[in-house]
Amino acid sequence: QVEEQCLDYYNHKDVKKTNDEKVNLELYYESLCGGCRSFIALQLYPTFLMLPDIMNVTLVPFGNAQEKNVSGKWEYECQHGPEECYGNTIEACLIHLLPGIASYFPIIDCMEMSPNCTAALQPCLQALKPDLPVKTVLDCVNGDLGNKLMHANAQQTQALDPPHQYVPWLVINGKHDDDLQTRAQKALFNLVCELYKGEKPEACTGKGVTPLKKESVCLN
Repeated sequence: QVEEQCLDYYNHKDVKKTNDEKVNLELYYESLCGGCRSFIALQLYPTFLMLPDIMNVTLVPFGNAQEKNVSGKWEYECQHGPEECYGNTIEACLIHLLPGIASYFPIIDCMEMSPNCTAALQPCLQALKPDLPVKTVLDCVNGDLGNKLMHANAQQTQALDPPHQYVPWLVINGKHDDDLQTRAQKALFNLVCELYKGEKPEACTGKGVTPLKKESVCLN
């Protein structure tokens, strides 16, 4: 639980950066997309751990899924099958149930790094948030709340301008373009340090993370 303690330390420092100064990053993704999982594990989560004071991260699990209303309830078809819809809903429920990204991001990262993302829910919770019962999460996933959360994510994803063409899809400071996407997937740490206009934190004055050799996406 060292990661959570580090985040707690940064969140309670006497000098805090205002939200206006921070780099805002929105990630539109799917729970079983290989490119999404790589980006979270190798770029986004490590960068967030090192630079929590200067960035806001919003996670929107939905991606290339499709939804339709059947008798007043939303049904979903996901790019990588029903298991991905299940994983998306688990992560949407974690985001809803836990108070702030410092609480839920370590669990989502743990799941995305695991060979079986959805099966990892219980061991990841036990390791990182033992006070949140698995049953509470699954009640959300299998109930009306999970369905409504996924509908909200669908609406947020469908409202993107420009519309998303693949995942992971990144919106940085309200903007998406090919250059930002490519640079973020190759070396997000360096990009966040560059975009931050306030006094650079110590982490930014050293060497950035090793860039990925290849971008990876799941086409829509």
